[in-house]
Amino acid sequence: MSADLGTDRLELLADRLRAASDAARAIEPIRGQFADGDLSSAYGIQECQTRSRLADGWRLVGRKIGLTAKSVQTQLGVDQPDFGMLFDRMSVADGGSVPAGRLIAPRCEAEIAFVLGADLDLATPTERDARAAIAYASASIEIVDSRIANWDIKIVDTIADNASSGLFVLGPDRVDLDAFDLLGCEMTLHKNGSEVSSGTGAACLGSPLNALVWLATKLHEVGRPLRAGDIVLSGALGPMVAAQPGDFFEARIAGLGTVSVSFGGVTADE
Repeated sequence: MSADLGTDRLELLADRLRAASDAARAIEPIRGQFADGDLSSAYGIQECQTRSRLADGWRLVGRKIGLTAKSVQTQLGVDQPDFGMLFDRMSVADGGSVPAGRLIAPRCEAEIAFVLGADLDLATPTERDARAAIAYASASIEIVDSRIANWDIKIVDTIADNASSGLFVLGPDRVDLDAFDLLGCEMTLHKNGSEVSSGTGAACLGSPLNALVWLATKLHEVGRPLRAGDIVLSGALGPMVAAQPGDFFEARIAGLGTVSVSFGGVTADE
């Protein structure tokens, strides 16, 4: 995707967002720096961050798909999802803990994750192509975060901010697509033992495979196609829920098992 802003401006905005992420300190929205609806520049800023992270030794391990819920698309005034990069340093072990202060304003959402067994690099992939490329599915929790203060975001803010990515957790079960009901599987997300979000596989663009087809098409266009071994977080199956220090989250997806994560308490000197 070509960017409408000059390279220097893209790099400056990318540096601002990256510094906010590294310091876990929010900044004001960046959407005033370029035209409304300029998704090209927003993705250009994201790509600048991606190149910088790779140069710093981070390893690209997959992608996340955002804005798969029609209600959220309507809220942000868009008619399509977005995507962001997943790096190795964003992974949290199942049952692990997120240290206090690592993120700014985390929120959790439960998703179906795909792990690819083959490249998916086609200009016009089909659902059949997507299904054939998947090695297995797992339950996952995406911990989204925004470097934009108070989650005051529009579509260009979140795209530039790596689709408001934070961390992610994969469940331990690896399940073949034919072994569970991809559309009808029920998801429940519990926070400190109480159910706080629910949904089904069909909540993700009608099918998580639709989301994967969309993603593969876009990534082929931008020259960062999906490769064997990549993790894909296909999109939320229910509303995201704010996380506070001391919280414990567990997601259950029928046929895929459970996945959990906790958030460390406030440190003594805070």
